[in-house]
Amino acid sequence: MRFFLLTLGMMIFVIPGAVRAQQNSVVLELYTSQGCSSCPPADALLPKLADMPGVIALSLHVDYWDYLGWRDSFGDVQYTKRQKAYAHALQHRPLFTPQMVVQGQDILVGHKEGKIMQAVDQFRSLPSPVNLKVERKAGGLSIQATGRGISIDAPLDVQLVRFLEAAEVAIDGGENAGRTMTYTNIVTDWETIAHWDGVEPLSLDVAADSDEPVAVIIQRAGTGPVVTAAELR
Repeated sequence: MRFFLLTLGMMIFVIPGAVRAQQNSVVLELYTSQGCSSCPPADALLPKLADMPGVIALSLHVDYWDYLGWRDSFGDVQYTKRQKAYAHALQHRPLFTPQMVVQGQDILVGHKEGKIMQAVDQFRSLPSPVNLKVERKAGGLSIQATGRGISIDAPLDVQLVRFLEAAEVAIDGGENAGRTMTYTNIVTDWETIAHWDGVEPLSLDVAADSDEPVAVIIQRAGTGPVVTAAELR
């Protein structure tokens, strides 16, 4: 496990066209890096987690290990900032890779399968306060959400996540030099597309490619708990 020391004060379901794991979905965010020698076991575990019913497992590549001699080809400061935001919200430091954030609420070591599975089972058993429906339509996506009469802490962020299902990378420098790695569900863009009060029905039409893998995640604003999520492949 690699640690990146920062003080908080420095932190400025699979059927084509249909939703997978629409209700009681658990979102796993793996913060990883091609330049981190401790990350390959977590990267290798992610496909197994992603294949579990009711789990949306995503890989977010940070950029703060690039100085070790290899620039992560998927690394983005946007995901480093998101990881910092969780550290602030959950009062958890230092930053490290591989780090797994479960349902926006738990921070775990990214290759500790037993602890991750325990957290997944816990969150998957909870009732979802939102009915979420995501469908493909001509030129994009239709997103519909309604409350189920369960109290929700609002406001909520409605987020669209685009990702690559898999990619193989030959690493020529840094701590993993000489290795060829396969990465799964690599996030290429994470965008907040709407804010929602959780009361009035939500209806959105969003542009997207017809064959683009996406996830829709509804989360308490300020990198809070995930309320519900769905993915399309």
